Amino acid sequence: MKQISGEKCINLKLKVWRQKTRDSKGRLESFNAENISKDMSFLEMLDVVNEEIILSGKDPIAFDHNCREGICGACGAMVNGRAHGPEKGTTLCQLHMRHFSNGDTVVIEPWRARAFKVVKDLVVDRSALDKIIQAGGYISVNTGGAPDGNVIPVPQEVAEKAMDAAECIGCGACAAACPNASAMLFTGSKISQFAMLPQGHPEAKKRALAMVGKMDKLGFGNCANEKECEAECPKEISIINIARMNREFLKSGLFS
Repeated sequence: MKQISGEKCINLKLKVWRQKTRDSKGRLESFNAENISKDMSFLEMLDVVNEEIILSGKDPIAFDHNCREGICGACGAMVNGRAHGPEKGTTLCQLHMRHFSNGDTVVIEPWRARAFKVVKDLVVDRSALDKIIQAGGYISVNTGGAPDGNVIPVPQEVAEKAMDAAECIGCGACAAACPNASAMLFTGSKISQFAMLPQGHPEAKKRALAMVGKMDKLGFGNCANEKECEAECPKEISIINIARMNREFLKSGLFS
């Protein structure tokens, strides 16, 4: 292993899950990440490792990413058993290498959930979350010009709670962290953001039934109040949204 070049660089040993296709058998493969700047993000560190892998003539590590600003939810992997890594309220792309120490061994794996099929290496198919949204995560709005934002008054407290729920970026960390691979925090946050606003009331009688039914059909587990989802959510969304989803589900069953 090379010597560290300056106090701002570290050397790491990576154990990365490699899997060529959905149906092939996967394994952990070891790599040396050398002279990694502590100012790099985790994904930038993987970029550096991939450059070395490509130069050696091998297949680089496949991983999801897009905005790299903690907004899109595309990135995500288990780092030493933690969704998005060790820092609370942080996406993988916003996790910096200064949170690791020289000589650390870092194990990187894809999301682990029945509904998230591994596509390649760290890339998983998260289209199951899109299917839950398609089942009922929408509102009816007449076509035409954009309505005035003040036409329907919404109390500030209600608007803030709805916006808190709407912060969910759909990364899937909640399901990956849950022992039951439950997507109830994701589904609950999407139902909550509509349930608290008047614009979401027209579909309220069927939304929860449709979205929860789709979630169950896709193979996600049930919530056991372990709270791993809340602890690992990069947007720190509260499990109170799961309770609100359950209330909406019961009301949907009674009045549908």
